[in-house]
Amino acid sequence: LLEYMADIAEFKFGVIEGDLETSRDADRIKAKGIPAFQIQTGSACHLDAFMVHKGLHDMPLNDIDVCFIENVGNLVCPASYDVGAHYNIVFLSVPEGDDKVAKYPVMFRQADLVVITKADTLEFFDFDVEKVKNEARKLKPYVPVILLDNKSKKGLDDLANWIKEKHIQHLKGLE
Repeated sequence: LLEYMADIAEFKFGVIEGDLETSRDADRIKAKGIPAFQIQTGSACHLDAFMVHKGLHDMPLNDIDVCFIENVGNLVCPASYDVGAHYNIVFLSVPEGDDKVAKYPVMFRQADLVVITKADTLEFFDFDVEKVKNEARKLKPYVPVILLDNKSKKGLDDLANWIKEKHIQHLKGLE
């Protein structure tokens, strides 16, 4: 997704990438010309603020508008650790199932945006988009939900625009 974002974003960004092992994601992002710092957690299922702080030292902060922190990919551990992000985007893929909001409420309660990915697979799964929206908004009223089709990239502009708008709001708050 961040590789696709590099092609359309109207803002400059970098990525702090968290994974248990390998630097594959960071390597792919760097190949797109995007600054990236890989954090390998070993057995830890999440990043923490100290790890992110270390990564920020390797990020060209004066040259970017947004720094994404891609936490280790699960819906449990990352929700319990504040990594210092201004906004939290939770990604839920259609194949994971529409029951994840109810099963992992801590993650969705902290979401500033919910992105339902792999919408191109909706026809193959019993996934109710409206159910996800309703359950997410029970936990956090008015949370926006974007449906993202990974193949056609439909919804990617909406995501990029949301991030751009939040960046603009953040800058105005600093004035």
